[in-house]
Amino acid sequence: MKNIKAIIFDAYGTLFDVNSAAEKCKDKIGSKWESFANYWRTTQLEYTWLRSLMKRHKDFWQITEDSLDKSMKAFNVDPSMRSELLDLYKILSPFKEVPEVLKTLKEKKLKLAILSNGTPTLLNELVKNNKLDNIFDDLFSIEKVGIYKPDSKVYDMPYQKYRIEKNEIAFLSANTWDVSGGGNYGYNAIWVNRNKNIFDNLDYKPNSEIKDLSELIRLI
Repeated sequence: MKNIKAIIFDAYGTLFDVNSAAEKCKDKIGSKWESFANYWRTTQLEYTWLRSLMKRHKDFWQITEDSLDKSMKAFNVDPSMRSELLDLYKILSPFKEVPEVLKTLKEKKLKLAILSNGTPTLLNELVKNNKLDNIFDDLFSIEKVGIYKPDSKVYDMPYQKYRIEKNEIAFLSANTWDVSGGGNYGYNAIWVNRNKNIFDNLDYKPNSEIKDLSELIRLI
């Protein structure tokens, strides 16, 4: 990892807690809030993969709305909460160690970027609301290539811009399919395993596994 020149982060689930929108409404949703949040996230991801396969693209915000509508019906969540949940999704909270780790990495003069399914507007709003907008050199959105992760066209964007070797790019994600996508592309992929999950069998095993971003400082 000593030859790393750029660090690319997935956004949703890696830097930002995708369950934080529902968690902020847990008093209204009740004890099912976490199951509801997980179902929303799973449906959201399934829609990105299915639309990529069907070549019926919708941007990530539209998919977030569609998957929320299904999830609210599945969990019988009051329809009047729809706008509140969507507004909260735009300002998801970062995991607690993220701001300090990013500031430390910034001091090391490395290229720092986000590579995400999110739209440019969503990503800009997300980093701005969390006071991280002065950290990143680039916010790469799949909207530029019109297909979702883990298509190789997505991982190609940072490589084409930075013109460094693929193994000089560290790519971090909490999603095993995303780690496999970046790793199979050629990145030095790192799995952020916050929840002690099992890695998927997708022809790639990450070079490193960390429990949160604070362990990244030791690796770089």
